[in-house]
Amino acid sequence: MNLEAFQISGKNALVTGSHRGLGAAIAVALAKAGANVGCHGRDPNPGAACDEIRAAGRKTFYFSADLTDSKLCSALIDETISKFGSIDILVNNAGTIRRAPAAEYPAEFWNELIAVNLTAVFHLSQLAARHMLERGGGGKIVNIASVLSFQGGILVPAYAAAKGGVAQLTKALANEWAAKAINVNAIAPGYMATDNTTALRSDPGRSRQILERIPAARWGEPDDIAGAAIFLCSSASDYVHGHVLAVDGGWLAR
Repeated sequence: MNLEAFQISGKNALVTGSHRGLGAAIAVALAKAGANVGCHGRDPNPGAACDEIRAAGRKTFYFSADLTDSKLCSALIDETISKFGSIDILVNNAGTIRRAPAAEYPAEFWNELIAVNLTAVFHLSQLAARHMLERGGGGKIVNIASVLSFQGGILVPAYAAAKGGVAQLTKALANEWAAKAINVNAIAPGYMATDNTTALRSDPGRSRQILERIPAARWGEPDDIAGAAIFLCSSASDYVHGHVLAVDGGWLAR
């Protein structure tokens, strides 16, 4: 196979939730593979990803927005098209997590997580796809799911519900857009060393239980996601539609 299939030179991408963590690693990896990459986060100050993208010789911008507001989802897509001229790649990475027993789970936690982790994924995908369909030529949409797209988890009912929804939404959108050369796929990270897992990694008992189940015997790092993202955003994956790719150190195989 021609390794140039993994290059995305000249493509214009948007990675949500790329201020730090998994999103930042994905954004920088896409830039090093040749894409211009727009970054997004809730924090008003840009993170290091934009600097690394510029250092790679690619264009970038940073857009601060709370994606619970659908109008800001629209503004984010518009900003990407305005800055770059098009959107060829969308990575829906932005997400949050709130832990509490299901019997006591606050309604505000549920509403926030469904809005950010699922509803915003649909709005952004819909808006990006409209542009791709009108322009022609297809595009790539990659959603960040989770191993909890397959499992229920503990103390995270809203997160599990949203990520289960992301997996099904990925398949539903792929069914409609595959024939239009728009690939919609997802990555399901396992237990990664990011802000979302700080509480778990700080709990000696829970951390030990998790590590004992991971065949790779370590927490994942943001860079472990980069290769999967490049594959799903490049022409190497042109015949991959509606797939949820687990990057979990073997967790689901255990």
